[in-house]
Amino acid sequence: MGLTDVKIDYARPRTKGRKIFGESADVLVPDGKIWRTGANNGTKITFSDDVTVEGTKVAKGEYLLFTWPGANEWTVSLYKDLSIGGNTDGYKAENEVAKFKVKPAKLTEKVDMFTMNITDLSDDSKTAKIEIAWENTSVKFGIAVDYDTKVMKSIETATKVSPGNYANAAIYYAENGKDLNQALTWINEAIKANPKAFWYVHQKAKIQAKMGDNKGARETANESIRLAKENGNDFGYVKMNEDFLKTIK
Repeated sequence: MGLTDVKIDYARPRTKGRKIFGESADVLVPDGKIWRTGANNGTKITFSDDVTVEGTKVAKGEYLLFTWPGANEWTVSLYKDLSIGGNTDGYKAENEVAKFKVKPAKLTEKVDMFTMNITDLSDDSKTAKIEIAWENTSVKFGIAVDYDTKVMKSIETATKVSPGNYANAAIYYAENGKDLNQALTWINEAIKANPKAFWYVHQKAKIQAKMGDNKGARETANESIRLAKENGNDFGYVKMNEDFLKTIK
């Protein structure tokens, strides 16, 4: 959408002769009950930039999608704690970043395999809809991007060195057995330009560990955790840092 990437990662169960939605006891997904919206570990949606979802501002990042189906109305939630996967029992309202209601529509042709689409893209690429389709039901919700702001920001920074370029170069060096001292210099430049970028700080911790500086790596990983928590939406980096800390002594 414009300059924004929208990615949907989901499993695709088939109906296999089952009744999917409804109120009866024999349906697979009962009305009014929370559903992981797919199979296996649930459905994840990733936005490469900040977006608006059904009127709610949503920061760039990856989210789980949960729904509560109904005959006349569906509730849809974007959820920031990726660690619960498809475990609906672990759902906590405090981790919702957006929650809204939409109307379902009846399909004239049966959809045997659970399907998600990005549809109804506007001519200016600023709006689209994400569709959930299965059996005889279709549900759509709208997303919008601020294309103009991103273009103007790109023009403004075109002559500047991007912190992301420093970070990408550092990661490339660290992951391909190149000069780790240079990698550390570059990641420090990225952090200097964006001190609250906890994702850069996390990469610095990994570089320090590769250099054998486990003490420094622990301190840096803990700093990344602190910054991520301050941000409100940690995009999974708190857990990534915690898992990383378990690998070093």
